[in-house]
Amino acid sequence: MTVSSDFLAYVLEQLAGLAGVSSRRMFGGVGLYCEELFFGLIDNDTLYLRVNDDNRADYTARGMSPFRPYADRPELSMSYYEAPADVLEDAAQLVSWARRSVALAVSAGKRPARAAPPMGGRPRGRPKAPAPRARK
Repeated sequence: MTVSSDFLAYVLEQLAGLAGVSSRRMFGGVGLYCEELFFGLIDNDTLYLRVNDDNRADYTARGMSPFRPYADRPELSMSYYEAPADVLEDAAQLVSWARRSVALAVSAGKRPARAAPPMGGRPRGRPKAPAPRARK
């Protein structure tokens, strides 16, 4: 994973229309954030944006590849796809695609509340913790 400073500067310049964008070096690559929401990454001077079932077809229809962090394990991929070159080169279009990825990051952060334990006070199958011993 390598990212040249020139490519990083170019991507950040193209994303200037998206308020609150920042980058952080990580594991040899760069993470892209919008108001602390992780929405994209750069690896080997390639921009990848967050996807889910709602926007994955936009990428696959253009023949874009998913981010695969391990060369020796190509079956493993993440929910990030390579941004098309024409999108990367058009700042307004890139900002639009990035906004969709940010929206996905927002919705991924909204996890459903944990289910309440069954009646009786504690979940089944878990042993009750022993009472603390009195000190002498």
